[in-house]
Amino acid sequence: MLKYRLITAFVLIPIVIAALFLLPPIGFALVTLAVCMLSAWEWGLLAGLASRRQRIWLAILCGLLLALMMLTVPAYRPFVTVWQAQYALWAALVWWLAALLLVLCYPRSATLWRDSRLLRLAFGILTILPFFWGMLALRQHHYDINHTGAWWLLYVMVLVWGSDSGAYMFGRALGRHKLAPKVSPGKTWEGLVGGLVTSAVIAWLFGKYSPLDAAPLTLLICSVVAALASVLGDLTESMFKREAGIKDSGHLIPGHGGILDRIDSLTAAVPVFACLMLLVFNAI
Repeated sequence: MLKYRLITAFVLIPIVIAALFLLPPIGFALVTLAVCMLSAWEWGLLAGLASRRQRIWLAILCGLLLALMMLTVPAYRPFVTVWQAQYALWAALVWWLAALLLVLCYPRSATLWRDSRLLRLAFGILTILPFFWGMLALRQHHYDINHTGAWWLLYVMVLVWGSDSGAYMFGRALGRHKLAPKVSPGKTWEGLVGGLVTSAVIAWLFGKYSPLDAAPLTLLICSVVAALASVLGDLTESMFKREAGIKDSGHLIPGHGGILDRIDSLTAAVPVFACLMLLVFNAI
């Protein structure tokens, strides 16, 4: 299993970086749209849609919703300045704070949504839609100036990847105290601290050697919050998978499970980071 995970990672990471820096804006938007549609397809299983046809329709409707929202944006307007993106990013902060409460109170919190397919579908929309707009808003930001937006998006991705890797290594080596045993028994407080330390080191290195310009304190605050949000994104998907009785959201990526299994951390970290940097602090 580890062998397949490493091979897939070595193949996917260069493809992701190439997409960030080489695709034109419309091409990147279409790729992000496809990822969100696949995520919606997988979320259908978490929401209790057992029928393949129902999940296909969910993916199609999600794609149509995102495409229509994107087509209503005038060509001359940056994404971060339009209501579609702003409302989605603010909604992300509200949703992930609510998700934190759901995770902390699990399994008691599950009694509120366990039997409601509509609520679980709404949670999926609140996860996927802000992720879509966070990806586009960050990537488009001053993209015509040294690919600044692509560098910011790569920064968030590396931050999350580093946090995940640091949490895994520190957790395996030092993990003793369970972080959320009822949601994800493998995660520990030691791993969380290790992931945050790794994220802080990455934030410092990236800020020092990449063409990014932001106030160091603001960047540190937003980076730590984004790293914490990435952990929450992982825990939230684990909670929904536990309720659905499945181990992986899908099987599209060999050795890694489904699309949601790979981007669960990013679905929280990207819109939260984008909202803080672009709307709250107006830092970039």
